[in-house]
Amino acid sequence: MIRRVDLRGRVAAGEVTDLQAEVHALVPRAVFDVEKALDVVRPICLDVRHRGLEAIREYGEKFDQVRVEDLRVPAGALKLALEELDPEVRSAFEESIRRVRAVSEDELTADVVSEPAPGGRVTQRYVPVQRVGLYVPGGRAPLASSVLMNVVPAQVAGVPSLAVASPPQKDFGGLPHPTVLAVCALLGIDEVYAMGGAQAIAGFAYGFDGCRKVNLITGPGNIYVVAAKRALLGEVGIDSEAGPTEIAILADDTADPKHVAADLISQAEHDPMAASVLVTPSETLAAQVEAELPVQVARTKHADRVTEALEGQQSAVVLVDDLDQGTAFVDAYAAEHLEIQTVDAEERAGRISNAGAIFVGSWSPVSLGDYCAGSNHVLPTAGCACHSSGLSVRSFLKAVHVVNYTRDALHEVAGHVRTLAHAEDLPAHGAAVSARFPGES
Repeated sequence: MIRRVDLRGRVAAGEVTDLQAEVHALVPRAVFDVEKALDVVRPICLDVRHRGLEAIREYGEKFDQVRVEDLRVPAGALKLALEELDPEVRSAFEESIRRVRAVSEDELTADVVSEPAPGGRVTQRYVPVQRVGLYVPGGRAPLASSVLMNVVPAQVAGVPSLAVASPPQKDFGGLPHPTVLAVCALLGIDEVYAMGGAQAIAGFAYGFDGCRKVNLITGPGNIYVVAAKRALLGEVGIDSEAGPTEIAILADDTADPKHVAADLISQAEHDPMAASVLVTPSETLAAQVEAELPVQVARTKHADRVTEALEGQQSAVVLVDDLDQGTAFVDAYAAEHLEIQTVDAEERAGRISNAGAIFVGSWSPVSLGDYCAGSNHVLPTAGCACHSSGLSVRSFLKAVHVVNYTRDALHEVAGHVRTLAHAEDLPAHGAAVSARFPGES
């Protein structure tokens, strides 16, 4: 059901000469060709730019098989969705919101004031982006939890204008999934649009009749959503280009194979292209997990999807010489989600530089982070954790330097400014300083 990659002895034997460089060849991600998808989405984005609302309606009818006349979800539909939300589900969402809000509030950054010279002050202010479009997928699963993962940090950051887009659902009369609407209502979001795919991203980027242009677009989506975000980067800011989800688990023989198998399956459930990777020095654990997987897969609802993901090239059980080699492997792999189930899990987690989020010990499964840990589940995929972070309050803040110098402070450094200006052949730069001190050169 899942292939095995045996690295034991291969590094010492010189068969694998650079583990860092070869990790992605040993366990390649599923093919997710954003460049090819760009050829599809560019004409859509251009059409939305020129025809606006009508183009979005037509693409919604084409791709979602439902025509929506008024893309803005009525206030009554939001209110009704919340009223009809199962009380137990509402309670769970409320607790998730509380925890994410608590973590987000702790992430808020105070302004930083520096004085590099007497009378010279530079303040780094953090200001919120003014308007944000938040995208919530509506494909295989109604990811209502993505609403709160996007909205809560934006609200804590102080973003004054938030709009949510989620694909129209034929089964719900052209409205987004009712659970998505209910969570929007729970969070006080009243600007919600029934639009999905590349046309929704373009609609936010350019604006259309009834919807103002946004400054930033966040949230995960399918390959066409990702391609549209790439195509429109510069017209708007984006959070990231999220690809298929992935989990890597570093485990030793203290790990419970049933837990490990369940966690691998939990991410495979998302998408046939999802990656599930176990890295372990324990032959016993590897064999136990390999035996456990088909047992648990047979009991799960989305068995076909899970099986396709586990059998794909992107998933594997990787046997390593020891935990140190395993740690180097998962750090180079830079997983979206990294679980560490080892005897020294907390200490070993401190050695990891590259992961979207790290889940420490047997009682911190990725599913906890997906919903109720307080962390954010919008995370970098496809190895991007080596240079990018997950969604947080900081994603919705801009840093602005405020420079305030007195006359004396400027005078003290004026000669250096003039020297550097002339060194770069920009004499007018130096003259702008000299003009403030007539008679000096």
